[in-house]
Order: sequence, then C-alpha cells, then structure tokens
Amino acid sequence: MSQISSLRHITVLLDEAVAALAVRPDGRYLDGTFGRGGHSRLLLEQLGPDGHLLGFDKDPLAIATGQALAAEDGRFVVVQRSFAELGEEVAQRGWTGTLSGVLLDLGVSSPQLDDPERGFSFLSDGPLDMRMDPSRGVSAAEWIAQAGEDEIARVFKEYGEERFAKRMARAVVQRRAENPSSAPRTWPRC
Repeated sequence: MSQISSLRHITVLLDEAVAALAVRPDGRYLDGTFGRGGHSRLLLEQLGPDGHLLGFDKDPLAIATGQALAAEDGRFVVVQRSFAELGEEVAQRGWTGTLSGVLLDLGVSSPQLDDPERGFSFLSDGPLDMRMDPSRGVSAAEWIAQAGEDEIARVFKEYGEERFAKRMARAVVQRRAENPSSAPRTWPRC
C-alpha cells in the first residue's frame, strides 16, 4: 500500500462546509487547504463543465494526492503553496475579482498526526520535524537545538498550552547541554 493511500483522512463537516459555499456550477473556487481532497472532491461533484477549482497545500503528500485528482479532472489544479499566497496565485491566473468562494479547513490533518516521520505527535518516535512542508524552513529539532530556555518555554506555553512549560524547557536545555548531539526523541519525557 502506498504512503498516500495508507494515511486516510475523514473530512469533518464535509457537507456543511461545501453547502455554505452555495456552489454555482460555473463558479471559480479555491480550496486553500487541500489536504487529502475531501472538500475538493465534493466541490468538483457540484461544479459543471465550466467550473474551476484551485487547490493549495504545503504538504508534499497532499500535493501528490492533488496531482492524481488533477489528472482525473481537468477542472482542478493544485499548487504547492501556502494559502497565505492565494492573492498572488489568483492574480497570476487572471482570477482576481472572479472567485465564487474560498474554503479553508485550518489545522493539522489526521495523516500528518498519524505519520511518525512528520514529527507532529508525541505518541510515536520519529524525527522532530513539525513542518507542513518538510523541504522548507527549520525543523523543530533544528530550532530546539539553538533556542534559549525562555524561548522554548514561551513556545511550549503559547502554542502547546503546556502548564509545565518552564520545567519542560529547563529539562530540554539540560539534556541538550549534557549531550548536544543527542536526538530530541531520546530526551526524557517531562
């Protein structure tokens, strides 16, 4: 089984989200968080032959899924970009002022959490990555290897809502000082 098909995602509130768009058969729509294509597939079912759908995602596995869908349906195109860049992409396509609707299903998807190699979950060992697009930016392991204790504590508290953020940050910095080359996954659980 391929990695793409083995990481299944069930789209939550699928019908409700697409119904809220009041899809016009000839409309131009944008799925800013393509993921595994649940919303896009339903949108395509409702679009007529003159309708268009543009999907965005940063995740390489989502892009592979989107490319397979685009090969099946010429009304769909997927791009590997952040939805934050949608204005630029829409302008490049000459779609400025012509969008009928935009859908954003924000957050990490089940396949990203379930895949240990993505590093989004503490439930299994894997590299500490945590990037939507693993080819861009700094991994969590790289960041934590250079960040100061106060910065680590701030991130744990602000983004992880961790009440023991200071204690955890102290333990990370201590382990890092004891063995700078150790992988974060070998660090003790706090």
